[in-house]
Amino acid sequence: MKSVAFSFGPFSVTWYSIFILIGAVLAAFIIVKEAKRYNIPKSFVINLIFWCVVFGLLGARIYYVLFNLDYYMEFPMEIVKIWNGGLAIHGGIIAGLITLIIYCKKYKVNILKMTDIAVPGLILAQAIGRWGNFFNGEAHGGIVSKAFLEGLHLPDFIIDGMYIGGHYYHPTFLYESVLCLIGFFVFMGVRGMKRTKLGNTTALYLIWYGAVRFFVEALRTDSLMLGSIKMAQLVSILMIIAGIIMFVITTIKCKSYDEVKFEENEIKY
Repeated sequence: MKSVAFSFGPFSVTWYSIFILIGAVLAAFIIVKEAKRYNIPKSFVINLIFWCVVFGLLGARIYYVLFNLDYYMEFPMEIVKIWNGGLAIHGGIIAGLITLIIYCKKYKVNILKMTDIAVPGLILAQAIGRWGNFFNGEAHGGIVSKAFLEGLHLPDFIIDGMYIGGHYYHPTFLYESVLCLIGFFVFMGVRGMKRTKLGNTTALYLIWYGAVRFFVEALRTDSLMLGSIKMAQLVSILMIIAGIIMFVITTIKCKSYDEVKFEENEIKY
């Protein structure tokens, strides 16, 4: 179900699209600002963000379509209608990371430096993007009572929005959004600590978002499945394991930010 924000002529703009755009713009602003602190050219960062967004959206859509292949084989024209929802963030993360690695290698930029700069903006974009799911009436959990939602002291518009098809549902979009927002402030704080090692922030993102998504996915009713396994929970476990290993390795082997010299015009772009 799509929720239209406004229309002009035959064209409609959905709330889902608006929140995805807001998240992307704010993430880009934060990433550009952070990169400037380390003498990384603005043009390099903007182009990197552009390609990461393009291939990230493509990857998120392909990932979702592959796990709903029977439906999209029957209705192939629905594949392009991303404004109706259907973006799997894990697919977006994978595609965006691959794009970042290729781009950074091309211009001989330290990959961990760029991922550390990028992850606070990324998790903020995820926090904002989840509100698009709210307006689409998707990505919710199981049935709960109205009293349960009122006990969470939620605004009336959220409680009303969680009334779908005659039942109230867990606002799992909100749980994830709030936890991602907390993660943003945590990562920004960690990034600002001089003794933080290169790669630590990226590792913390993998651990944090893996744990958040594992918890949220346990409550959701519309998960992408691999047989009887919730795919997002499987990927989340892998993210947590990879994040822990990465944190240990980067803490032992990488330099801290106050030991790294970021030269002017370091990037030959």
